[in-house]
Amino acid sequence: MCISFDFNKFINDFSCNCNKVQKKTFSKGQTIASYITNRNQLCILLTGRADLVRYDLNGSRTIVEHFSKNSLFGEVFYKITINNELFVEAKSKCTVLFYNYDDLKMSCNNNCNFHSTLCEYLPELILDKITELNTRIELLTQRTTRNKLLMYFSLISVSKNSKSFELPLSLTDLADYLSIDRSAMMRELKLLKEEGKVIKNGNRITLL
Repeated sequence: MCISFDFNKFINDFSCNCNKVQKKTFSKGQTIASYITNRNQLCILLTGRADLVRYDLNGSRTIVEHFSKNSLFGEVFYKITINNELFVEAKSKCTVLFYNYDDLKMSCNNNCNFHSTLCEYLPELILDKITELNTRIELLTQRTTRNKLLMYFSLISVSKNSKSFELPLSLTDLADYLSIDRSAMMRELKLLKEEGKVIKNGNRITLL
């Protein structure tokens, strides 16, 4: 997340000073939100990991987004249609803030000053979210399994500022996230190792 203000302080003020915010905790495997009804929710993941997933009519799963600490998500970022049911699933124990975007137009019962702060910071948060989604589009438009893997590894490497890093997803989830066949992905990973482009040790990847 690339923002110019103190995000942790913002979150603390958000959760403490605005009575329109709800904080909820979810166990691993629970559904945090379902993008079925247009509630126009804006959510912030305070702790844990979660995935935005879609299941097609055949039951096949696609991971649309992967969320970690401080990630923004919610129906406010997606147009809700009857054939576009999305679910946010907890991959570990999660704590989430829920806020209805429409409440920006309304004052709190206690007339808190936080709405003006939220209006000031929200455009920057949304622009940061748009940047993330544009990067996701660029990743998915890579034409080969190899290019998708190498770009994904590069993105993680940059975010961790290290050539060696732990994958935040299992290999099965990674295939779903990259929209590729798992068997084809495993073959490509094997080739990348044999060609000396990566070292793979369990869930740890090192770029060479």
